[in-house]
Amino acid sequence: MTVRAWAELLRVSALFTVPGDALAGAAATGLRPDRGTALAVGASLCLYEAGMALNDWADRDEDAVDRPHRPIPSGRISPGAALAAAGALTAAGLGLAARAGRPALAVATGLAATVWAYDLRLKHTPAGPAAMAAARGLDLLLGATATGAATTGTSGPGRGTRAGSGRGRDSGWESRSAPGRVPPFGSLPFRVPVPVSRSGSGSCSGAAVIPASGSGPASAADGAARGSVLGALPAAGLLGAHTYAVTAVSRHEAQGGSTITPLVALAATAALGAAALREQRGPRGAEAATRDTGCGGKERAYRSDPSPTPGVTTAPRLLLTALTGAYFRTAVGPLLHAALNPSPPLTQRAVGGGIRAMIPLQAALAARAGAAGTGLAVMGLVPLARTLARKVSPT
Repeated sequence: MTVRAWAELLRVSALFTVPGDALAGAAATGLRPDRGTALAVGASLCLYEAGMALNDWADRDEDAVDRPHRPIPSGRISPGAALAAAGALTAAGLGLAARAGRPALAVATGLAATVWAYDLRLKHTPAGPAAMAAARGLDLLLGATATGAATTGTSGPGRGTRAGSGRGRDSGWESRSAPGRVPPFGSLPFRVPVPVSRSGSGSCSGAAVIPASGSGPASAADGAARGSVLGALPAAGLLGAHTYAVTAVSRHEAQGGSTITPLVALAATAALGAAALREQRGPRGAEAATRDTGCGGKERAYRSDPSPTPGVTTAPRLLLTALTGAYFRTAVGPLLHAALNPSPPLTQRAVGGGIRAMIPLQAALAARAGAAGTGLAVMGLVPLARTLARKVSPT
């Protein structure tokens, strides 16, 4: 067993398509990437690689005929080693997700179950593309639920929002979200505090947080996670739809012969690009309202406002257009070639292009949510993915 054999088994060149899922999910919530986002990225990488190892283990007999050069049929890696790696990586991914809080662990568990179900059972059934789409969507939602977990009480004592003295790591209400960003719609079953103070006996200082339902930081955190999921669902749906199209094409990469599937994927790519260019509605369109706290100050709550996301106007519209154009350029050319000549090599190239196109799509989704910096950071992964793809195939 060599390093190159493991790199081929795990398809490390495709790894660069993974971090953008969590980062796009974080952008959809209206929060800056934080420690929870980093944990989500780590969990995603582990679960993605677990799926790669399990995929080759499950397909070892088929690969012995169609792809005898793959690490397992060529004897460079034993089936037992591949299966053990899949189990260990799954455990590592769930462990990292657990550190980001219970909601993130719940999403990661669903993601892991989807990955294993796809590789072991669903891959060669009509439900295969839908399972892969669900996995990518859940990966984005993992980033959404993990981001901001440290300020909602899910990551250990001393890190949750609390009422009282205003001392501690998260004593100010600004810690709930990035400056200038409105907390995501639906993420606040609790109310966002406005710091107040009053002199004399019974004085109030710091920030008061009053749950709207339930009690304690765990209830607030679970409600915040539900809101994060709701806010990130549109982005997860777009990423999942792209994954569905790529997976449908990949079902023909060994034998080739399908012209209709690449054409349908082309149409889906056009529709997804058009949808990504539309202004997002929801999280950053929350409307603020205030109520007397009974403590000499006001308490700020948020309610739904279907107005377009102001973040799109903050990030230059030109950036969103450029990122969407990069998505088109990466995906469309190989798909068109595969439609004109559905040979196995061109179909495999179309699949590889679809995998690489996930990066500019993730970047466009982040910019669409108003996180221009995140979108540019995700795009920075493109040269790395392209360079490594020349050495290790992503398919």
